[in-house]
Amino acid sequence: MLKEFKEFAMKGNVMDMAVGIIIGAAFGRIVTSLVNDIIMPPIGLILGRVDFNSLFVNISGAHYPTLAAAKAAGAATINYGTFVNTVIDFLIVAFAIFLVVRQINQWTKKPGPPPEVTTKNCPYCLSSIPLKATKCAFCTAQVTA
Repeated sequence: MLKEFKEFAMKGNVMDMAVGIIIGAAFGRIVTSLVNDIIMPPIGLILGRVDFNSLFVNISGAHYPTLAAAKAAGAATINYGTFVNTVIDFLIVAFAIFLVVRQINQWTKKPGPPPEVTTKNCPYCLSSIPLKATKCAFCTAQVTA
């Protein structure tokens, strides 16, 4: 069983998939940093110095000045600012994946038009004969068009 697993794990497709998952996870961290550290601060500044990660609604009834204080107290909160960041993160990752798949699809060879049909089968002997033939060269039968 161990030998079979080793053979399975060392196949090209499994190794390619593993590399893809590792690169995808690293790419996800890069995009998360891009959203949190580059994109959202200017948007928050434009919207009046809003830090999206600190936006929350407290549903426990008590008042907390920050999300960290609410979490430290164990209060129930709806963290919609973090959700906004996560949605933007997802949209960027999805768009990047779309661009990669689109490029890969352009690299793959597209099938050309089907080859032109130049022969037909004789209805009597089923040999392949030219389309314009009126007589089969193999069985000498008259072939109608």
